[in-house]
Amino acid sequence: MSNAKLLIVEDDEGLCSQYRWAFPGLKPIITHRRVQAVAAFAKERPGVVVLDLGLPPDPDGVSEGFATLDEILRAAPATKVILATGSNERENALRAIAAGAYDFYEKPVDIAVLRGIVDRALRLHDLEEENARLAEAAGQTAIPRIVTAAEPMLKICRDIEKLAQADVPVLLLGESGTGKEALARALHDLGPRAKGPFIALNCGAIPETLLESELFGHERGAFTGAVRQSIGKIEMAHRGTLFLDEIGDLPHPLQVKLLRFLQDQVIERIGGRQGIQVDVRVVSATNRAVESEIETGRFRADLYYRLNSVTLRIPPLRAREGDAILLARYFLHRFNRELQRPVRGLSESAAAAIAAHDWPGNVRELENRMKRAVVMTETRLIEPADLELAAPESAHMGAAEEGEDLDLRAARLKAERNVIGRALSRASGNFSAAAQLLGISRTTLYGLLRTHGLDASLPEGAVQEATENQ
Repeated sequence: MSNAKLLIVEDDEGLCSQYRWAFPGLKPIITHRRVQAVAAFAKERPGVVVLDLGLPPDPDGVSEGFATLDEILRAAPATKVILATGSNERENALRAIAAGAYDFYEKPVDIAVLRGIVDRALRLHDLEEENARLAEAAGQTAIPRIVTAAEPMLKICRDIEKLAQADVPVLLLGESGTGKEALARALHDLGPRAKGPFIALNCGAIPETLLESELFGHERGAFTGAVRQSIGKIEMAHRGTLFLDEIGDLPHPLQVKLLRFLQDQVIERIGGRQGIQVDVRVVSATNRAVESEIETGRFRADLYYRLNSVTLRIPPLRAREGDAILLARYFLHRFNRELQRPVRGLSESAAAAIAAHDWPGNVRELENRMKRAVVMTETRLIEPADLELAAPESAHMGAAEEGEDLDLRAARLKAERNVIGRALSRASGNFSAAAQLLGISRTTLYGLLRTHGLDASLPEGAVQEATENQ
């Protein structure tokens, strides 16, 4: 933790002088206004910020302080922001904690107390960063964009690594959104053709009248509108890989021409008279049941056998136990970074809703829902409604069903008591560990216990019991 950076935002020069010597082993970066603070934060990226709520040009109010807090957390949600407040500003302090601040302390400043809060914040920030790195690494594979910890998908990844070195056609079977193109690209990138082109064509997205030209190209004047020569996708993929997605949608006449190409690696452009030799590896994919298509005559059996020297069946997301939550957290981290959002995580009910959902659109559906949730949520935690998912049945057992009062403040207090109780229970009554789980300081935890009428000296398990009895 030596030489760790600490950003201080304070307009009182006397306090700034104290802060300069108050944190041995740290690098204090002292600023006086919001614009300075945001610029310094963007440049230095400190893990902890000490922020005075009353900043110019509103030194007697809190507007600038809250604006600074919002900008910092929007840029880096994991930052621990410690607020300086007046002795009569507890309401503002609690509002700031709800907005994502880590902790607060009251002026006049007790340097020893502040030093302790900063030290705990730095340690927690380092611990969370390490946990995030480990969590991300746990789901990473040798294949870019494939995040999984489920054995069926890990086996597919191992198979892809082996097949990348074997220059044979591969057929990928699986539902839409399971990652077939990412796997096809991995076959290319991990193999000897990696320096060559990777050309993808969705056979189901191009009108039949244009598909032949897209595949094989055409000569100038070959048909009305062919004003110049055009190179087809097969020819573009020379010495590389051609990925034919949704191959099951390929019209029957083109299946014959594709089969001829696969047999001798020679093509003719539309309107051309000369064969063109190409060197292409073909990887294809479909979400159709190809065997059934062959039985009905919609797909040629000889083409199928040419395409599937090796067939890999990609499991749907619902068959990859634990991957939905793993991917949701991966997308949350990614979209937070890309969209500069301050979302901290998933609520318990959101995690339960993700685990319970069947994901008919697979990883693509999860990615889209997570992106929308990160953009649209108005809280620090994503809720089922942000994902447009129904909360699990157990989450609906609320006050309305039991005939209790629907007072919002009372409901919030009850939820806060329950969370504190669960944290203390999980920490086996250890207040420091419970404070870490809650993301607050031990001092703040004691204050919350007093607010809820709970005795901080209660023995292990008693606080949990007390919260359940209120």
